[in-house]
Amino acid sequence: MTRDPLQEALLAAHAIDDRRALVALYRDAADLAYSAQDIDKECFFLTHAWIFALETDHELVHELFARLDRNGRV
Repeated sequence: MTRDPLQEALLAAHAIDDRRALVALYRDAADLAYSAQDIDKECFFLTHAWIFALETDHELVHELFARLDRNGRV
């Protein structure tokens, strides 16, 4: 089984506990799910990105929350 580059990057960031990178990577995954019109998958990834953003005081925390809120997931 081969993994796509985003999945590889997510696994690598988890392996070294790079939470700031995980924010961006999970947001990227959410963007891909949004493009595929898979709102449940988008929100799954957004939730992960938001949690890591909260933990790291990331500048995207409000943007991620707003996206979750627009989808009724808050």
